[in-house]
Parts: sequence; C-alpha cells; structure tokens
Amino acid sequence: MSMTRRYSSTQYSNKMSLQSLSSLLLLVTLFFSPAFALKKSYIVYLGSHAHLPQISSAHLDGVAHSHRTFLASFVGSHENAKEAIFYSYKRHINGFAAILDENEAAEIAKHPDVVSVFPNKGRKLHTTHSWNFMLLAKNGVVHKSSLWNKAGYGEDTIIANLDTGVWPESKSFSDEGYGAVPARWKGRCHKDVPCNRKLIGARYFNKGYLAYTGLPSNASYETCRDHDGHGSHTLSTAAGNFVPGANVFGIGNGTASGGSPKARVAAYKVCWPPVDGAECFDADILAAIEAAIEDGVDVLSASVGGDAGDYMSDGIAIGSFHAVKNGVTVVCSAGNSGPKSGTVSNVAPWVITVGASSMDREFQAFVELKNGQSFKGTSLSKPLPEEKMYSLISAADANVANGNVTDALLCKKGSLDPKKVKGKILVCLRGDNARVDKGMQAAAAGAAGMVLCNDKASGNEIISDAHVLPASQIDYKDGETLFSYLSSTKDPKGYIKAPTATLNTKPAPFMASFSSRGPNTITPGILKPDITAPGVNIIAAFTEATGPTDLDSDNRRTPFNTESGTSMSCPHISGVVGLLKTLHPHWSPAAIRSAIMTTSRTRNNRRKPMVDESFKKANPFSYGSGHVQPNKAAHPGLVYDLTTGDYLDFLCAVGYNNTVVQLFAEDPQYTCRQGANLLDFNYPSITVPNLTGSITVTRKLKNVGPPATYNARFREPLGVRVSVEPKQLTFNKTGEVKIFQMTLRPLPVTPSGYVFGELTWTDSHHYVRSPIVVQLSS
Repeated sequence: MSMTRRYSSTQYSNKMSLQSLSSLLLLVTLFFSPAFALKKSYIVYLGSHAHLPQISSAHLDGVAHSHRTFLASFVGSHENAKEAIFYSYKRHINGFAAILDENEAAEIAKHPDVVSVFPNKGRKLHTTHSWNFMLLAKNGVVHKSSLWNKAGYGEDTIIANLDTGVWPESKSFSDEGYGAVPARWKGRCHKDVPCNRKLIGARYFNKGYLAYTGLPSNASYETCRDHDGHGSHTLSTAAGNFVPGANVFGIGNGTASGGSPKARVAAYKVCWPPVDGAECFDADILAAIEAAIEDGVDVLSASVGGDAGDYMSDGIAIGSFHAVKNGVTVVCSAGNSGPKSGTVSNVAPWVITVGASSMDREFQAFVELKNGQSFKGTSLSKPLPEEKMYSLISAADANVANGNVTDALLCKKGSLDPKKVKGKILVCLRGDNARVDKGMQAAAAGAAGMVLCNDKASGNEIISDAHVLPASQIDYKDGETLFSYLSSTKDPKGYIKAPTATLNTKPAPFMASFSSRGPNTITPGILKPDITAPGVNIIAAFTEATGPTDLDSDNRRTPFNTESGTSMSCPHISGVVGLLKTLHPHWSPAAIRSAIMTTSRTRNNRRKPMVDESFKKANPFSYGSGHVQPNKAAHPGLVYDLTTGDYLDFLCAVGYNNTVVQLFAEDPQYTCRQGANLLDFNYPSITVPNLTGSITVTRKLKNVGPPATYNARFREPLGVRVSVEPKQLTFNKTGEVKIFQMTLRPLPVTPSGYVFGELTWTDSHHYVRSPIVVQLSS
C-alpha cells in the first residue's frame, strides 16, 4: 500500500522555494562556469597575408584550415573551431571572425602572432545640382576645363560602396551606351540583382550581423537589394548615370548624376535593419573590403561609422589599410554627431574623411502669418489643400491630458491630443526623434500641416524632407519668433506655401550642424575631417521598396529622394576620386587625397570665410582643408605623397610596438624607424597639439606638374611665430621631390586653446594650401 503525504500550503511553498533556490544556484553556477560563459562574436586580427600574385583555391583552403587549427588550440577541438568561425579572411586581411567567450578572447589576444582581438562592433549609416555648384558644369554646359571633360566622366573606373545594397532597376544604374565590362574585373552579382555593364557587382555580407543579433537567416537577409534607400542614394551620388527629369514628387526637377557618371559600379551590402542602434558590423565590413580588393575595385566609398577607436580594434581602419596598400582609395564619412567637438569618426590617416556642408540650392516653403510676418523654410512635402489661413497651435499646448509637455513639444508618439490638433497647423520643435516621425505624429493626430522649428544646436541648417503632410522647417531664430507669436496672440493663424526650388542662395557653402567635428580624439596630431562636400538636401536615386520617409505607414514611392548627412557628402568625394583616378591612373591614394585637400577653398559665394550652422566663422575642425574644388584638384601642381612604409612609420610614431607593426605589414624584416616622429608624417595638413616650445615639422612635396619654382606664403596662427626653410623650391622635372621644414614657436603672451593658420606654396598658377592647426597651453 502506498502512503499519501499531504503538505500544507506553507510546507508546499517552503519546499518549492528550496527547489527554486537550488535550481537558481545551479543555473548561476553553470552560467558563470567556463563551459557556459557568455559568448559573443569577435574578430581575431592576425595582420597581413604575404601571398604570391596567383593564389590557388587549395592555398586559400589551407589558410582557412590554419585559422581553424589556431583556434582549436583554444576551444578544445578542430570541430569546435570550425563551428565557431563564421568568416575566414584569407586573401589580403589575415584573420577570422568567430563566436567566443570573454576568456577565450582574452587568451587568444595574448598569443604573439595576434595583432588584436576585438568585439564585432556595430556601426551606423552616417544630385541634380551639387555638381553644378562645384563647377563641373554650368547651366547644363560642361566646359572644356571641367574635370568631367578631362577625365572622360570617370569612364571605366570602378567605384563601389559599403552600404544597404542597390536598387538595380534605377535609371542611375542602366547600362545603355556602355561597352564591355573591364577585363580586370573579377567580381560577381548575387542572383537577385540583375547586373549589367554599368552595375557590374552586387554581393551581400550578413554573418557578422546574424552572429551579433542571434537572428536566424532568411530571405530578407540573403539579398543585395536595397530595402532602405541609403545604398542606392550613395552609390548613385558617387557614380550614377545622367538621368534627365529627376525630381522628388515634382520638386527639384533636373538631371541627376554621380561624380563619375561613366564609371562602373558595385554594391557590397553590409548594412541591415538596426539592432541596438547599429546596422553595419565590423566582421561583415572586413569581409566586404577583402572581396572588393580582390574583385578589382578602384574606389571604395563607406558612408558608415561609429565612435573613433584604436586603429587595431577598428574594422574600417584595418580593412581600409589593406585596401590602400593594394592601391584602392577609401573614402569615409566623418559622422553625424556634430556640432559637438571631438566627435569625428573614421580618423585613420590612410582614409579620406569627409564632412558635410550646404550648397546654393534650397527647396523653399515659406511660412506666412496672419500678422504679415514671413519665414523662409524648406520642404519637399505636398501643399496645403486650401489656400487660406489655418489656425496654428504650439505642440506644447496640444499635449494629451497629464502628458509630458516636452514630449508634446517634440511631437513624439502618443504625446498629442487629436481634439486639440485636428485641422490646424502644428508647430513642433526639432530634436530627439526623427524629423519625418514628427510629421507622421502630427498627421496621425489630424493636423492639416506642420511647421518644424530648429532647436539652438541646429541653428540655420534647415532640411528638406518629403513629409507625409504639408510641412516646412524653419531656422532657430525664426522659430523663436513664431513661438513668441503663438504665445502672444489670441487666435494665431498661418499658411505654408508650396515648396519651390531656388538657386544661388547665400551664404553657401556653410557647415551642416550634424557634421562631426574635430579635434581627432585618437591621434590629435592628425587633422580630421580632411575635406567637406555637399551633404544637405541631396537628390539621388532611391529604392522603390519603401517610402521616402522610411516609415512603415508611408506608402508613397519615388525613384529619387533627397537625403542629408555626411553619408551624402562622402560619395561626392568618391565621385571626384573616380575622376582623378581616371585622369591620373598611377597616382597613389595619398596623392589623390593631397590634390583634393590642397586645392580646396575656405570661402563661400559671398567671398567671405565659410561659416557654421549659426553663421559664425567655421574652422578646420569642421571643414578640414576646406570645400572640394574638383576642377582645381585635376592639376594641383604639388602633392604630399605617402607610401605603405610611411603609414607603418606613423603606427610606430603613435606608440605601436615593432611586433604589432610587423604583423600589420606582413614583413618580418620591418623595423620601426628610430626617431619616427608624428610631426614628420607627410600629411597635407599640419597639426601640432600642445605647443609649449619651438618645434620643427618636416614635409616632402612631389611635383606632379611642369617644371616650376614655388614660393612659400603663410598666415600665422594667433600667438605663434612661423618660419619656413627653404622659402623657395625649384622643381626641374615632374616627379621630383623636395623637402622643407616649418618651425613653430609660441609667442611670450599667447591665447590658450586651438589657433589656426595656413601655408601656401605657389608658382602663381598653382596654389598648394595646407591648414595649420596649433594647440596652445595657457
């Protein structure tokens, strides 16, 4: 007979508590034991490969096997290593990406053959008129002095981007009129993208993204197609065809084109739907760069980035070094974290880092008030349904009962009361949530229209968005006046005029508030960004898989769209690089960068110094050397050139040890040059952090023009005495190199902080200008 044991509720509860506690202790013990340690995706970087020019598939298999064998010694078996590794970088970059726990990663990092081990970090994605603004054409006419004409529009140069993919049906990527694909091209296209003689490559890289997110792969992650629009926009800005009649819902009608409109293009998709604010992961970026090098790309455009970090723990820095080493020019966006100082990203000295500025076209949508006041705004939205004065309401006064007034003012989701908003023009403040999301919330609450007022940080930078309702964005001062009108008027009313494209606006260019600023927080002795280019209200190709606002509820479709960001300025420089590569095929990436930097301008179309978003004088921390001038870059006269050896010397000068640099170079004979000094690194800008006494900077100039004699001119930074020796350089032939030295000395009474000047070498025909940036201590 069996016995039945009965428990009171208290006894039952106590027993379950003990069982739960035991289970919890067991779970905690297991979780924190080595076998159950938290695993994440890491990149193990081993440096460079020293392959022969012709590599067999068997050899590459051997490299992958060596990676598995190496990892097996840390994870217990060859099978475990095979399961952990999801990328093996076999051709140019030496290393692998794998799922590891922290202890394994730490142990691997101690191995003498390892340069670095770092997490598979996520990064963010950072027209019809801009090329006219940069004088490649004027009123539709391409002058014989234009770089377009001289470089054959970039014919047969191959430009690729790292982005969200491509929309192959866009006319920007049609191959009508193109000849055969260049024989040197080794790339391919994934089956879902019908490539042609213009769009010659399309591949996707998703393993790093999937490893980080833990998501299972499916068809939406196995495609090169652009479902976001960002990738098509940037690729067409760099090298899209001439497309007449391009516009956004009838506004801004003109001929769209890229900087190198006859170049061939390739898309490497590395960016996916955001997770934890990140879209593009280092493991995928490294795999894509390795593929691009092998495929035969000439120019690589990367409108992605994150916080600046150690070069040996930065996938973009590592990958781009290998690309530049193989003759590929890499162009990167500076980031969209401005106007705060010290926010610039992609600061490796072997890449071209690009800030963003405005141009002289606006899509103006004036806001008119019942009292007769009028404010210039911008928009690409539809007009109001009736031509009449509408009631105006501040979003702060339209908050839901017991709601947060600040959230309402910012027009955040769920903050607005439809009873207060319906049929009125809602006035919102810029900040926190996306501009187009504010419009969506206004429309959802029943607003007839929206006026978006800049916050103080945004200043005069007004963006033209294709809002889902009639809207206009106005600057900070006009916004203050509008809010004052609302608070002081019993029955405020206004009207938003339909947007129209207006050319020759002034001042232009001025720096965009979002454009990330220097100083360079990783290597303060290198000025970043290098250059600025148009990045505000840029019209270019777009995907037709999503609406122009990228909001789920936006069912509109447009083959062209306007976007703003350093993501847009970056491909402008990539397009110019494509032209220079066509015109000067033997120039190094450093020579091309030097030509772009030293021929730039720092004055606007009022012939006054460039200003920032608040219309205060800008400086090299925002625009680098200045605003690009493509036609002048074609014939710079002199260049500051750099080789792979110079970059290795740079790494030694900033503190990397000889063993790490040897692995980076894949040269066991390389030895850090004794006395390697950052002050002598042959960069086209001159930056001296913390000047306390007299120092001397050395530079080398290579003549890429005819024989000539150049004289030095300089504008001294405030509080700094500058001298140059020799003051004159005579070049007797093309390719000749001359050395000069600049000595900088603080004056007895000096201001503290950063001060700026410039050095120009000129033969009265060429003007080779370098910014001088000096930090003085009080």
